[in-house]
Amino acid sequence: MTIPFDFLIDIWNIFLLVLVRISGMFYLSPIFGRRNVPNHYKAGFCFLFSVIVANSVPVPDLSSYQTLFSYVVLIGKELLIGLMMGFISYLIFSCIYIAGHLIDMRIGFGMVSVYDPMTNIQVPVTADFYAIFATLLMLGTDSHHLLISAVAESYSILPIGGATFSGALLKQVVDLFSEVFVIGFKIAAPITAAILITDLALGIISKSMPQMNVFQLGMPIKIILGLMIIFITIGSFKGIVNVIVQGTYEEIYKFIEKARSP
Repeated sequence: MTIPFDFLIDIWNIFLLVLVRISGMFYLSPIFGRRNVPNHYKAGFCFLFSVIVANSVPVPDLSSYQTLFSYVVLIGKELLIGLMMGFISYLIFSCIYIAGHLIDMRIGFGMVSVYDPMTNIQVPVTADFYAIFATLLMLGTDSHHLLISAVAESYSILPIGGATFSGALLKQVVDLFSEVFVIGFKIAAPITAAILITDLALGIISKSMPQMNVFQLGMPIKIILGLMIIFITIGSFKGIVNVIVQGTYEEIYKFIEKARSP
């Protein structure tokens, strides 16, 4: 039995293009792209997942990509699609870091930072706590499977080589930035409001009793009150994670729809 050489070329082209999009997606995704995950694990997962997905992807029409330059452009387009999908998932997940920054600034932890292996930067302790807790909830509820299904189902909506980049995609990213800040403010709203009321109360006390050292009294009160509200509201964090995961899923599909050629 002889296997046609053209058939092998088609299989190789499909696998390579699928691998490029999947690798770009998982490079920036908040769970699979963590810096503390060994690179050979990431590469092995992307390879095996690409083998599975490539068997279900229809053979694309690559007749217009005969030259080396056009084929490199096609690979670049697929890589950019994967990176944008991963960036959208990471951007929505960043609302947790925004909320943590706002909380730490209010309760006095703004100068205390820890190393975050996912972003490779120093982040406040509350932001890191929220990020770790959200990651555990995602893994515990299998929410990361939505990212896997999103990239696998993207080929049914946006086939290989069928992407067009327009101003609508840029507008979606800009709108997404504002939505992420709004979600972050909402997450931090209970603690921010409580600390604001505490500041007003301390201001009234300092006016009525000038001999009292309000600064020395206010710092531990803010820390204790902030930690109490964090642990009281931690039960609702599962709903916040569900909103983040569902928002990621919907935004990725919006991006795929807008990137599809008319």
